Amino acid sequence: MVALGALTAAAAGVGAGVLAPDGVDPVADRTPTRAEPSAPPTPVVAQATPLTTAPPAPSDPPPPAAAVVEIPERGPGTFRVAGGRSDVGGDGALLTYTVEVERGLPLRVREIAATVDATLADPRGWTSAEDRSVQRVERDGDLRILVATPDTTDQLCAPLDTGGRLSCRNGERVVLNAWRWVHGADAYAGIAQYRRYLVNHEVGHALGNGHADCDGPGALAPVMMQQTKGLQGCRRNPWPAPGPGR
Repeated sequence: MVALGALTAAAAGVGAGVLAPDGVDPVADRTPTRAEPSAPPTPVVAQATPLTTAPPAPSDPPPPAAAVVEIPERGPGTFRVAGGRSDVGGDGALLTYTVEVERGLPLRVREIAATVDATLADPRGWTSAEDRSVQRVERDGDLRILVATPDTTDQLCAPLDTGGRLSCRNGERVVLNAWRWVHGADAYAGIAQYRRYLVNHEVGHALGNGHADCDGPGALAPVMMQQTKGLQGCRRNPWPAPGPGR
């Protein structure tokens, strides 16, 4: 869900109003002198000065195109695991999880793990909604949170139909479609908020929560609503227990 570079043009200075070197006024000596007899004026023949067309000012080069992250449709089905452990977030019954990224995806496993950790430990998340604590581990977690290519997602989610563009929870696996991780959904203008929704929604299934519907036009969407498919008139919401003003 990838940064844009901004290009700044430096304007050249103009010499109007600048003193000559050492601060001397470039106008000639102003001391009055005795007038000399003037010579008869010399006739002046007007000459046409040829017009010249100044070359066009160089235009700024176009800004660099935003980097496009290409997600392959298929991968090998093997995964890189985020190393180490996160701090424990929240109180209550502990839920452990691994974060794994399919090999061949142009995504950094540490960055994805950091997003998942921050999302699950956030006080607006499941730690408050269900009085739980969470911690990422390297192996033998209660859940495997996997970021996978569309084809691998379909295989891991079967018999659920994810159609190459949806995510799922299947047993102890929380499978996040890498295409969605990068491109998001129409309901979310920002990719960061969509990723929080995606993690919370699929982990919510692992915690035993089913799908929910919009409560009415303008209401805050339940996190267990399928917001990837649309908002049904609700306002987007990535959190199970949103705080005041959200």
